[in-house]
Amino acid sequence: MIPFHRSALARAGVVALLAAGGLATVAAPAHAADQADLQLVPLSYELAKGVKEARAKPFKFQIDNTRGAVAAKDVRVTVETKGLKDRKVGVVVPDGCEADGTVFTCQFGDVPGGTTEDFGIPLFSTGGRGDAGTLVVTITSATADPNSDDNTVEHEITVAKPGYDLTSWVQDVYADVAVDGDEAGESDLKGVKPGESAPLDWAIYNDGSRRATGVAYGITLPAGVTFVEVPEGCVEQELGGLAQAYCEDSGAVLRPGQFYTSEVRVKVGAEVTTPLLRPGFLFAAGLDAAEGEPEEAPRVATGTQRRTFTETDEVDNTAQFDVFVALTTDPTPTPTATPTGQPTPTGQPTATPSNGGGGGGGDGGLPVTGVQVGLIGGIGAAILLAGGALLVLSRRRKVVLVAPTDEKSGD
Repeated sequence: MIPFHRSALARAGVVALLAAGGLATVAAPAHAADQADLQLVPLSYELAKGVKEARAKPFKFQIDNTRGAVAAKDVRVTVETKGLKDRKVGVVVPDGCEADGTVFTCQFGDVPGGTTEDFGIPLFSTGGRGDAGTLVVTITSATADPNSDDNTVEHEITVAKPGYDLTSWVQDVYADVAVDGDEAGESDLKGVKPGESAPLDWAIYNDGSRRATGVAYGITLPAGVTFVEVPEGCVEQELGGLAQAYCEDSGAVLRPGQFYTSEVRVKVGAEVTTPLLRPGFLFAAGLDAAEGEPEEAPRVATGTQRRTFTETDEVDNTAQFDVFVALTTDPTPTPTATPTGQPTPTGQPTATPSNGGGGGGGDGGLPVTGVQVGLIGGIGAAILLAGGALLVLSRRRKVVLVAPTDEKSGD
């Protein structure tokens, strides 16, 4: 685990090094044109001590179908929990899943060919730090899979010391997506027509047990997509043909169970001729010290909020998204009826205050997380961090609260 109390320059350099390898990985060709070749990839590794059951962290896994050209139909996720140490961690069985002893199974839906889909298994802290045992996760599909050896993961779980734990989430881009911090109730969405724009639904969660003080985030768009609107003060640039934006809110204070977002709108180029543009990335990092006041819900940072922390689990700080395009000569890609997004947020994630309802259990099932495989998720945001990342912005972004209570101190 890499401490996050380094300077912004150090963060930029490290993440930039991840970029080169990530770009090469994303460019890997599909193995077969007529079958779904799934791979299950774990994205989360550590849980902060003190995370409560009511704010359980969705441990992220990715279902990767980029090696196949056809959709994996009726994907199911089976979770075996008997290998976990109940004195260290507990598991929340998502609504709509079928439980049988130490095993529960959830219907995930379809995963289109050439794409990835992600979900979270909610875990919470029940005791001390250290090895918390093993979680065994398996994916199956009604579509033939030529290589099922990588469809099961025996994933070791570790409980780390108390701390903040940022988790990024972003929804795939469609013309009629609801900007509400989740995917609940959204089906039969339409692709974005070339030359037209659509909103980006995204959020940064604190799934840890301590406050996160100060937030930096970056967004990299797929080739063929540009920004129409970004939060005021963000730095925009283009690198390698990709549109990127970097933002900081050094006054933001995210308590456990809170999430952060602001308005972003993107445009599909008029010259685009393919129905799927990928991948795009959202990357988040803690600044480890609150300075000034956030634009919304102003408050003065206390001495406790200013103390230095380390990020509990950096691997799941990045989220991946795709942009679906509606072409006149090709059918519009249809989103899968996957379960809802993060299980905790409420409030409309916009740049102005709102009290609207947000995600909850939704229609049941595993929380959809929208995260890229491993650390290659740093490729877009990594490059933008290396570009204009050291600018301290004058305007602050919105923090959407989820009626939290102060965290308790503990080791």
